[in-house]
Amino acid sequence: MTRHAVPDLLPGTLDLLILRTLQTQSLHGWAISERIQQISQDGLQINQGSLYPALHRLEHQGWIDAEWAVSELGRRAKYYRLTASGRRQLAVEASEWDLMSTAIGRVMKLA
Repeated sequence: MTRHAVPDLLPGTLDLLILRTLQTQSLHGWAISERIQQISQDGLQINQGSLYPALHRLEHQGWIDAEWAVSELGRRAKYYRLTASGRRQLAVEASEWDLMSTAIGRVMKLA
Protein backbone atom coordinates (compact mmCIF):
# COMPACT_ATOMS: atom_id res chain seq x y z
CA MET A 1 0.00 0.00 0.00
CA THR A 2 1.24 3.47 -0.81
CA ARG A 3 1.62 5.73 2.19
CA HIS A 4 0.51 9.32 1.84
CA ALA A 5 1.80 12.22 3.84
CA VAL A 6 -0.61 15.05 4.56
CA PRO A 7 0.78 17.47 1.94
CA ASP A 8 -0.19 14.87 -0.70
CA LEU A 9 -3.86 15.15 0.28
CA LEU A 10 -6.44 17.63 -0.98
CA PRO A 11 -6.59 20.92 0.97
CA GLY A 12 -8.88 20.64 3.98
CA THR A 13 -8.57 16.87 4.16
CA LEU A 14 -6.45 16.91 7.32
CA ASP A 15 -9.03 19.10 9.06
CA LEU A 16 -11.77 16.66 8.06
CA LEU A 17 -9.75 13.68 9.31
CA ILE A 18 -9.04 15.36 12.65
CA LEU A 19 -12.67 16.40 13.17
CA ARG A 20 -13.90 12.91 12.32
CA THR A 21 -11.33 11.29 14.62
CA LEU A 22 -12.49 13.49 17.51
CA GLN A 23 -16.18 12.79 16.87
CA THR A 24 -16.42 10.02 19.46
CA GLN A 25 -13.69 10.79 21.99
CA SER A 26 -11.17 13.32 23.23
CA LEU A 27 -7.60 12.54 22.23
CA HIS A 28 -4.17 14.12 22.54
CA GLY A 29 -2.27 15.02 19.37
CA TRP A 30 -0.10 11.93 19.14
CA ALA A 31 -3.17 9.69 19.65
CA ILE A 32 -5.02 11.52 16.85
CA SER A 33 -2.12 10.86 14.49
CA GLU A 34 -1.86 7.22 15.56
CA ARG A 35 -5.63 6.67 15.23
CA ILE A 36 -5.71 8.04 11.68
CA GLN A 37 -2.72 5.90 10.74
CA GLN A 38 -4.32 2.82 12.33
CA ILE A 39 -7.74 3.28 10.71
CA SER A 40 -6.14 3.96 7.30
CA GLN A 41 -4.14 0.73 7.73
CA ASP A 42 -0.90 2.74 7.53
CA GLY A 43 -2.04 4.45 4.33
CA LEU A 44 -1.99 7.91 5.91
CA GLN A 45 0.79 9.26 8.09
CA ILE A 46 0.43 12.65 9.70
CA ASN A 47 3.66 14.27 10.76
CA GLN A 48 3.83 16.56 13.76
CA GLY A 49 4.71 19.52 11.54
CA SER A 50 1.30 19.26 9.88
CA LEU A 51 -0.78 18.00 12.80
CA TYR A 52 -0.13 20.66 15.43
CA PRO A 53 -0.64 23.67 13.15
CA ALA A 54 -3.94 22.07 12.04
CA LEU A 55 -5.00 21.51 15.67
CA HIS A 56 -4.19 25.14 16.54
CA ARG A 57 -6.11 26.34 13.47
CA LEU A 58 -9.15 24.22 14.36
CA GLU A 59 -9.00 25.43 17.96
CA HIS A 60 -8.78 29.05 16.79
CA GLN A 61 -11.85 28.50 14.58
CA GLY A 62 -13.76 27.15 17.58
CA TRP A 63 -14.27 23.70 16.07
CA ILE A 64 -12.26 21.97 18.78
CA ASP A 65 -11.21 22.91 22.26
CA ALA A 66 -8.50 21.53 24.47
CA GLU A 67 -7.55 20.93 28.06
CA TRP A 68 -4.46 19.60 29.76
CA ALA A 69 -4.65 16.18 31.40
CA VAL A 70 -2.40 13.25 32.23
CA SER A 71 -1.94 10.78 29.37
CA GLU A 72 -1.98 6.99 29.60
CA LEU A 73 1.82 7.19 29.94
CA GLY A 74 1.57 9.48 32.96
CA ARG A 75 2.66 12.60 31.09
CA ARG A 76 0.84 15.90 30.73
CA ALA A 77 -0.82 16.14 27.34
CA LYS A 78 -3.25 18.50 25.67
CA TYR A 79 -6.48 16.65 24.93
CA TYR A 80 -8.67 17.91 22.10
CA ARG A 81 -12.41 17.49 21.75
CA LEU A 82 -15.00 18.45 19.17
CA THR A 83 -17.24 21.43 19.98
CA ALA A 84 -20.86 21.85 18.86
CA SER A 85 -19.60 24.16 16.13
CA GLY A 86 -17.06 21.51 15.16
CA ARG A 87 -19.81 18.89 14.86
CA ARG A 88 -21.69 21.17 12.48
CA GLN A 89 -18.51 21.81 10.48
CA LEU A 90 -17.79 18.08 10.33
CA ALA A 91 -21.24 17.49 8.82
CA VAL A 92 -20.62 20.19 6.19
CA GLU A 93 -17.14 18.95 5.32
CA ALA A 94 -18.20 15.29 5.23
CA SER A 95 -20.99 16.17 2.81
CA GLU A 96 -18.58 18.13 0.61
CA TRP A 97 -16.12 15.22 0.73
CA ASP A 98 -18.84 12.80 -0.40
CA LEU A 99 -19.70 15.02 -3.36
CA MET A 100 -16.05 15.48 -4.32
CA SER A 101 -15.12 11.82 -4.01
CA THR A 102 -18.19 10.79 -6.04
CA ALA A 103 -17.25 13.26 -8.78
CA ILE A 104 -13.63 12.09 -8.83
CA GLY A 105 -14.80 8.47 -8.91
CA ARG A 106 -16.97 9.19 -11.95
CA VAL A 107 -14.05 10.76 -13.81
CA MET A 108 -11.76 7.86 -12.92
CA LYS A 109 -14.30 5.33 -14.24
CA LEU A 110 -15.57 7.16 -17.29
CA ALA A 111 -12.75 9.34 -18.60
